[in-house]
Amino acid sequence: MTIANGPERPTPTHADGAPSNGPYELTLYVTGQTVRSARAVATLRWISEQLRGACELTIVDVLERPQLAEDERIVATPTVIRRRPAPPRRLIGDLSDIGKVILGLDLPLGAAAAEGRSA
Repeated sequence: MTIANGPERPTPTHADGAPSNGPYELTLYVTGQTVRSARAVATLRWISEQLRGACELTIVDVLERPQLAEDERIVATPTVIRRRPAPPRRLIGDLSDIGKVILGLDLPLGAAAAEGRSA
């Protein structure tokens, strides 16, 4: 898995650690109905559920919507982009390890949330 970060800026948070600038916005780019795509979708859906309404998840199949992938310069799938809160972050490649995805996207879910759960 490759992690690509935007410019480093602190993410504003409330005292309880929740982001202060609205919900998390994630976009997952996959290629068709492959095993790898299915694992990535399952991982991101599980994470979205754990964020209890504070996550907007969009899934884009690049075979069906190639222009969206081109606009975002997606060169490999699966790729997930955390658009909000800033700075944007990208994870590219195997997204089946929920703990690594949570860490890579800097989401407010501890390791305990993913313990025993794999896609």
